[in-house]
Parts: sequence; structure tokens; C-alpha cells
Amino acid sequence: MLDQLNSHAQVGISVTVNEPSENRNRHADDTIQEQLMSQVGSALGLELAKIIPAQGNGSSSSRFVCPLDEALVECTIVPNGKGQLTFHLAPYGEFPTGIGRTKIGHMMTKPLESFFNNLSNASGLSITLTKIRGKNGHHVVESAFKAFSRALRNLIDGTCVDMNWEGKMSELWGKESQSHEEGLKLERKGVSSRSTKETNIDVEVHLDGGSKGISIQTGIKTLDEFYIHLAEQSQISLMVNCKGDTWVDDHHTAEDVSIAVGKVLNTALGTKAGLNRMWCSSSKVGEALVEVTMDLSNRPCLTQNLSLHDDEYVGDLSTEMFDHVLDSLVMNGQMTVHVLQKSKGNVKDLVIATAEAFGRALRLCAAVDPRRAGKTASSKGTLSA
Repeated sequence: MLDQLNSHAQVGISVTVNEPSENRNRHADDTIQEQLMSQVGSALGLELAKIIPAQGNGSSSSRFVCPLDEALVECTIVPNGKGQLTFHLAPYGEFPTGIGRTKIGHMMTKPLESFFNNLSNASGLSITLTKIRGKNGHHVVESAFKAFSRALRNLIDGTCVDMNWEGKMSELWGKESQSHEEGLKLERKGVSSRSTKETNIDVEVHLDGGSKGISIQTGIKTLDEFYIHLAEQSQISLMVNCKGDTWVDDHHTAEDVSIAVGKVLNTALGTKAGLNRMWCSSSKVGEALVEVTMDLSNRPCLTQNLSLHDDEYVGDLSTEMFDHVLDSLVMNGQMTVHVLQKSKGNVKDLVIATAEAFGRALRLCAAVDPRRAGKTASSKGTLSA
């Protein structure tokens, strides 16, 4: 799990156990794991204190929400010199019921709190780790380490997922940044033409900052609005032209368009090597507040809690098909996406807020991170296996 710091915090870390070689054991005995993990936490915290001096006033903080399949963990780091830990990850999964896993491989789960507590105390960083979702214990733990690593990277950068596009955010990821320039040089695009007895679809996407424009004509106004808002917020150029059998139902058009858009996005993104890969963004439309957390993972998974069951239609799109639109887009885009409804509003506002939050997250996930020098943001070194 510590290797997530290398991959996602972009902080070099190695751990050495200073014992005679005959006493070393890669899988520490259960009776000393808490002591070992506490010591590692303290040692790591002392090193982090050298990188991030405690500010003493809590004026800056960093928050990141990280997905891993169905699991979603939120981490907030505040450099206030207090070194306090708020920790809500247990139970680790849903088997056994109400208890979760006590071990992930040979690693015991209970000492994880001691690890982060000692890290927090030694570094002076106040850390909050909260499981939002998670049925699989391994996913919960790995998501927690990734969320901490990403929040730590943002803290070092002076950025945060909740910030406006000013200062460091613009400097690192804005239109005048090295990230934007290198993204344009890649000339990333995807094109698809698909014809069946039910639909004729042409889709073209360019990850070019939106310079080629947006043209969406699907025959379903609500679907057009969804993709227009998504494209505007992600700053992509998106052209969609569909002639479908909408006199039969909206099903074929809504599904086939979303499959095609997902596929061309995945084509344009290529191997994802060198990309930022993960981000979370929110949007408020009317009373509806939605946060979308995205990972260009090549492990498609959609988890959402949108309140869609009270309405049959969203404008001229059947509500059940909006759920299918999201699923088809995510599955064919090879993404992991969590949609978290924070306040309801009406169903149309939920749809537009979801589109905007999705687009904003995609913009940062697809951004080139020049510091990675073309390497994949993964502890595995690849997203293809």
C-alpha cells in the first residue's frame, strides 16, 4: 500500500527494517504488526514534516476523493500543526457482516488506524479519512492510501479539487500551462461511424481545449443538453450526429450515442500514460449538488446514488435511459466513475449538474502531467493489465 505514495503522491519512499537479516520476515508476525506499522507511520510522518512545514493556522488544506471499483474514500489534510486523526474506514468490506476483513493478505487491518495516527502526530498534519462507499475490504484500503497520496500531492502543489481556477490551479492545469501545451501536441482524437437498423451515428472528439467546437444533434433535446454541458466543462471538441428510431422509443438512440461517445473518448485518451488520471469535481445547478469522482482506470465501473425514481421523464428523455446513458458512457470509456448526489433539487437539474461535474472531472483526468514524463500513474506501471 505504501507504493501508492510513489505512484500517486509522486514522492519517493522506501522502507528498511533495521534488524539482523535472519530476523527479518516480509510478512510480520501478527503480534508485532501494530508496533511495526506505528513505527513506519512515525518515520514517514517525520519525513513529510520536512517537506510540508506545519502552518499553524489551518489556512490551507487539501481534499481528494479516490475511487477503486465500488469503493470510494475521502481524504482531507490540514497542515495546522495539531497532528490530529479522524479515521472512519471500518468495517473493511461486508464479509463477515458488520465486521469486515481483519486481514488483507498478511496485513492486519486494525493497525491501519495506528499507522495513520502516528503519521499524523509526527508530521503535524491533521488527517481525515472517511469511507463513503465500499463493499470490498482490499478496495477500501487501497482507495484510502490512494486518496491520502493524491491529497498529499495536491497539498505539496498548493492545489485542491475544491479550488477555483486561480493561482496554482491555473498555473499547473490552465490554458497557459505546460500541461495544456503538451496535451495539444498529442493531437488526441477519436472518430466513429456506426450504422444499424435502429440508428445511424457519427461521432468525433478532439481533446484540444474545445477549439473545434461542439455540435450535438441526437434527436433528443435532453440528451443534446447533457453532452453539450459535458463537452463545455471538459473543454473538448465534440461532434455527434444521430438519426435514430425515436418514434419507437428513445432507448436505441440514447444507448448507441453514449456507447459511441464512450468509445471515441477511450480512443482519444490512448494508453493514458503520462496523464493525471484521477480527479473529482462538483457542480450545483438549482438545488441539485453533484460530485463526480473519476479514474481513467481501464476498469469500467459506475456507482451512483442519484434520486431518479420519482420521474418517468427528464424533458424528452425517459429517466431510466439517463441511468443507461451514464452506464454506457462509463463502460465504453473504460472509466471508474462515482456519482455522489449531495443535494437533490429537481431531476433536470440533477442531470445537468451530473454532466457538468462529469466534464470538469474529465478535464483534469485527461490533462497531461509533465512531471510524469510519459509514465503511467499506477503502482503497476500500466493500465493494460
